[in-house]
Amino acid sequence: MFKDRFEAGKKLAEALSNYKNKKNVLILAIPRGALQIGEVLHRELGAPLDVILTKKIPHPISDEYAIGAVGLGGEYFVDPSAVEGISNEYIKGQRARLSALLEERYRKYHGEWKFPSLKGKIVLLVDDGIATGSTMLAAIHVIRKMGAKKIVVAVPVSPPEPLFRIKKGADEVVCLLTTADFYAIGQFYEEFPQLEDEEAIEILKRCRE
Repeated sequence: MFKDRFEAGKKLAEALSNYKNKKNVLILAIPRGALQIGEVLHRELGAPLDVILTKKIPHPISDEYAIGAVGLGGEYFVDPSAVEGISNEYIKGQRARLSALLEERYRKYHGEWKFPSLKGKIVLLVDDGIATGSTMLAAIHVIRKMGAKKIVVAVPVSPPEPLFRIKKGADEVVCLLTTADFYAIGQFYEEFPQLEDEEAIEILKRCRE
């Protein structure tokens, strides 16, 4: 049990101490709650903080079924087992549509601040916990396509099954607590408030300064 995301961030920083003050390290947080953890890591490890934004590519028949994901700059991946019978034109159209939405959201967070290059970087990919793992897996795929040298997933808590799949996609996984007695991420925090966009933007401003 963690008091709040800040305490979880301090414990993660201790577990990630071998990445402290390394020039090629970048922290990417999955909005929005993970930005509180990311701010602690930014302060403790001396690495820049940004957000990683992704959008799932929906199946043409069902919006709930994802066949891949798109990231900033139009980077994308598709699941080969899920795209049979789906045209390249559909995927191309979704890629353009979702890329525009992501650019708009990133500008909301950062104004005209450009997303950093990930080529050759060690990326510490942070969230406040893993439930199904789908968002984290999408982020891993997109970051990999963007040229990251190494992807380190860092989370306070996760159930075993999605963590197993994430370990196959990431280069390293740091998880402070793994338990099958899992109903929701919030059950492992005494305080787990929802973070609004305005708060997330303030965190990014502070870390940029």
